[in-house]
Amino acid sequence: MIKNESTMDRAIRAIVGVVILYVAYAILTGLVAFLGYIVGIVLLFTAITGYCPLYKILGISTLK
Repeated sequence: MIKNESTMDRAIRAIVGVVILYVAYAILTGLVAFLGYIVGIVLLFTAITGYCPLYKILGISTLK
C-alpha cells in the first residue's frame, strides 16, 4: 500500500473517527450504532495507515 493521505487528512480522519465512535457508543443504539462503529473504525484505520482505498479507486491523493 502506497500512502495517499496527507498529515492533515489523517488528523481530520482520526478526530472524526473518534467522535463517531464516541457518539455510536454513548448515544446511538441498534443498527445505527453498529454502522457508526464500522465507519469510525474505518476512519481510524485509514488515518493510522495513511492509505485510503476509495482515494485509490478515484485516483485522488492528498499527499504532496
